[in-house]
Amino acid sequence: MKNSTSTQNLKRIAVITMARNDLFFLSRWIKYYGDLFGTENLYIYLDGTDQTTPENAGNAHITKLPHADMSRSAGDKYRIGLMSELANKLLADYDIVIGCDCDEFLVVDPNTDMNLHKYLSTRPFNTTLSGLGLDVGQHMTLEHPLDTSKSFLSQRSYALLSTRYTKPVVLNRPAQWGSGFHRVKNHNFHIDPNLYLLHFGAVDMDMLIAKAANRGPDWVNHLKRRGNGTINDVSSRPIHGEKHIKIARLMQKYIRAPYAINKPNMMGIKWVVKIPERFKRYDV
Repeated sequence: MKNSTSTQNLKRIAVITMARNDLFFLSRWIKYYGDLFGTENLYIYLDGTDQTTPENAGNAHITKLPHADMSRSAGDKYRIGLMSELANKLLADYDIVIGCDCDEFLVVDPNTDMNLHKYLSTRPFNTTLSGLGLDVGQHMTLEHPLDTSKSFLSQRSYALLSTRYTKPVVLNRPAQWGSGFHRVKNHNFHIDPNLYLLHFGAVDMDMLIAKAANRGPDWVNHLKRRGNGTINDVSSRPIHGEKHIKIARLMQKYIRAPYAINKPNMMGIKWVVKIPERFKRYDV
């Protein structure tokens, strides 16, 4: 294995999230990050004292908070404030904190021959680190409804290259995330050449419809707009290869909009790509 790192040299890494009524994704999130870092290094806020603790939580630190009804915008700000506060507290004991939603999975290119823990332990960076955002969606013509007993990547092969999910989810110094982990205030993006953030919120149309029906009107509109948009793009746009992934990474590295100078930009270009076959080995 190239550039292997001994157990003694591995950095202490915590992973944090906040979830409500997302037991399916949260269980997968725990499995993925728990296998990499140990469930004892997972910190989860559950939004509501009525929330069910996942059966595979293991030694994860789970805090159930009273739920308060808020608009989507106010709720986003409330949640990211809690996440930033938790990350900054944990950085007193950990070298790195990863913060993301429970339907988001940070992966390292298998070509590195390292898992995420080893890769982040060898990668120097200043405050923040981002993976390239891949918004994975169901191709309605080529792909069947999701079999929940199998991994996502064994059933889904297409993604929208999305600046929205090129998020600075990795911190090694105290900082303040913007809503949804989409930016770090007063810091630019540092997009790593080997990291990808896979977002699976639109992984299955049937699941998306059921999820939207169980939430308030703000969430229904939000999920229809974002989820259906992803699925429509994946299902209708031309499918590109890995060359476009490399080009998109360069564009997002250097291009910024004048009104959002600390967010990556692709000038409105939407490319759908086939996820490289080597990523199928991930049990995500």
